[in-house]
Parts: sequence; structure tokens; C-alpha cells
Amino acid sequence: MVRHVTITGTRSLSVETELSRIFDSYLRPFADPHAHFYVGGAAGIDTAALDWLADFTQASLSVVVPCMVADQPAVAAASIRRWQEDGRLVEVVELGADRLSAVAYHARNRWMVDRSGFVIGFPRGTDPSSGTWYTINYAAEQGKPRLIAPV
Repeated sequence: MVRHVTITGTRSLSVETELSRIFDSYLRPFADPHAHFYVGGAAGIDTAALDWLADFTQASLSVVVPCMVADQPAVAAASIRRWQEDGRLVEVVELGADRLSAVAYHARNRWMVDRSGFVIGFPRGTDPSSGTWYTINYAAEQGKPRLIAPV
């Protein structure tokens, strides 16, 4: 049975954040070959988690973007293209929003959560208006389990 997991997290990371250690602790336990991860295509946690999962696990990976990959930050678009070319991505979903906005990001995050049975969130701080907390709270409203690992 495939476990579908959404990853959500901050776009703002400090240089000293030890993401490899954090991902090893909080993603690896769920990243067996039967896992399928949905990752957003933004900079920050999205790109870092995509790179880590592709490098260190055999889990299936999907990237979901609110508009098109070309609309994502350069570092994120480059990572998506890299893993597409390497054959590590099962799919890239471009939701085709007219423009990047909070509404488009929230729609993308709902799309991922709606297809998952579990959400792992990496918020920075406790601001309830952040996209990460929006996604975690949306998963809670859906009755889905969440793992929260602050960064």
C-alpha cells in the first residue's frame, strides 16, 4: 500500500539550519519505497526536501506548482528540471493559476493535502497566516495526521 505524504514548509531558511539532519529525523521514517511525496515547487523547504528525498530515498516524488514551473524561483525550477531529467519525478503538476499569489499557493497546498493521508510541516515561527500553518490547519480540518517539525 502506498503512503501519500504532503510536505509543507517555510520559504525562509537561515543559513545555519541543519536541514539534512532535520530531514533524516523527520522524513526518513516515512520515506520507504512505498511512499509517495507531494512537494511544492517553491524555494526553501520545498526545494530542499525535494533534493534530499531524491538523493537519499527511493520514495516516489511529485512536484506541484501553482502556475507553471517557469514561474517558480530559479533555484526551484532548476531543481525540478534536474530531477525530471534524472527520472526521479513521477509527475510535475502545473495547476495553471494566472499568477503567483497567496490564493494560488493555498489552492496548490489544498490540492496536495487532498491527495495525501499525512502531512509533514516545517514551519518557521507560529504565525497562523503563513502558508505552512494554513496547510497544516487545512489538513487538521480534513482529519489528517500531521507531524510538525519547526525550523
